[in-house]
Amino acid sequence: MGKGVKAAIVGGVFAVMVGGAGYGVHNIVSAVNGGGGGSGTGTAETKRSGPPDADEVRRTSAAFFAAWEKGQAAEAASYTDNAQAAGALLTGYGEEARIGKVGITPGTATGTTVPFTVKATVTHDGKSEPLRYESELTVVRGQTTGRALVDWEPAVVHPDLKEGDTLVTGESARPPIEAVDRDGMVLTKEKYPSLGPILDTLREKYGAKAGGTPGVELVVRHADQAADTPLLTLAEGKPGKLRTTLSAGVQDAAEKAVRRFAESSVVAVKPSTGEVLAVANHREDGFNAAFQGQVAPGSTMKIVTAAMLIDNGVTSMNGPAPCPPTATWQSQTFKNLTDMPPNEGATLANSFLRSCNTAFVKLIDEQPLTDASLTQEAEQRFGLGRGDWKTGIASFDGSVPASGGPDRAANAIGQGQVQMNPLTMASVTATAITGAFRQPYLVSPELDGRQLRQADGLRAGTAAQLKQMMRLTATQGTGRDAMAGLGGDIGAKTGSAEVDGKATSDSWFTGFRDDVAAAAMAQQGGHGGDAAGPIVAAVLRAGG
Repeated sequence: MGKGVKAAIVGGVFAVMVGGAGYGVHNIVSAVNGGGGGSGTGTAETKRSGPPDADEVRRTSAAFFAAWEKGQAAEAASYTDNAQAAGALLTGYGEEARIGKVGITPGTATGTTVPFTVKATVTHDGKSEPLRYESELTVVRGQTTGRALVDWEPAVVHPDLKEGDTLVTGESARPPIEAVDRDGMVLTKEKYPSLGPILDTLREKYGAKAGGTPGVELVVRHADQAADTPLLTLAEGKPGKLRTTLSAGVQDAAEKAVRRFAESSVVAVKPSTGEVLAVANHREDGFNAAFQGQVAPGSTMKIVTAAMLIDNGVTSMNGPAPCPPTATWQSQTFKNLTDMPPNEGATLANSFLRSCNTAFVKLIDEQPLTDASLTQEAEQRFGLGRGDWKTGIASFDGSVPASGGPDRAANAIGQGQVQMNPLTMASVTATAITGAFRQPYLVSPELDGRQLRQADGLRAGTAAQLKQMMRLTATQGTGRDAMAGLGGDIGAKTGSAEVDGKATSDSWFTGFRDDVAAAAMAQQGGHGGDAAGPIVAAVLRAGG
């Protein structure tokens, strides 16, 4: 809402509804509990106890509805067990929410609970719109007086109201936006369901910068500072156009791909610029895990670990990286997948494309590596783990803490204390194949002047080796099945992350095709190529 609108706690002055709605008992007010007006002390000589009976429920709710319809806020509030809070809310119903001509139709009571329907009119600056909604109330016994009273809670007035919320009618707090993709195609939550929360966030954050004009709405203004919840539009605003970096075609492919696997998420970026081309989630909780997830990435982390080994002179793509059946680091034994044959003469490229855990565990003991080496590589070369990415919406940029003990080895294979999400792993791939870190973003920083994260990036030789090892993984290694049939310059890395207490590992996969990099995870999806692999392949296919 605009600043000129006073946000009193929902309540109001109500127009008289001739004849009374539902009960037809406006004249019953003075008869409830034997009291006059709203004081309700009554003439009962004995204090009643126990649950209100059916007659008390009917008479109390009827009196409350009758006063509400007439706009008698204090009177209506006197029939509740919290007259002060109810009076404030009911007063604002007409004054700030501008709701009048109220008619209430009760339904059939169930015990002490009475459902009801409200029909009213919202009026602002000569514009009026009908309002209709359903709610319910419960009648309880007053502990002090023994009277039958409405058990007060804000949801009685409107089901979307919670403690401290207000109803306000006026100019929208933010103008509407028409979010468009990189080519000007309109993006809607109806066509791209997982963009729904993201588009709402973009409106809240950038609506005032997108050039639109606000409309007039009845909204719930939340006490917790969350974005207003619109209930009724009296006048449409003029949408401002907000250009995103998304690609409608890639986004469509991402939406379809994640729907095939439970609890899955995917992100695609353009390595040459850092622009986010797609973000999609298929989750029961609606959480944007693609941008905000914080989970172990499994062997996709070996891209960063391999870069650390090369940059520190430990080995190279064609240098030694033996792959024994097991490797022990500070009392913890690490194994490979059960069907992986050992190869004591393996090169780094061979251990990488087969995703050999033991090869990487054995190499982290080499000089000059320390507990902080992987952290330094992640932060300085790949731009991870500083908490300062500014993508345009909320995001998590990874965590690779310096770890001693067994976690030093576990971190190197994407377990231990390392936490990532599809956004960060898509960025890792983009950095690996270009050698340059370009912080991913969804909305141009020119819109609000925010500063994007900077990092050193990789040496040219390191990037060339990483890209080639990913190419081999996509064509000869663990990523071959998922990437089959994709043309162009392709590369991949698979990952399976074990989760405490879960019988099935999280499935991870990241890959590239020409100037598109993507990463996906499917929680409890199994091996990397089982679920996350097909998701990434579908997105890369659309991005070509």
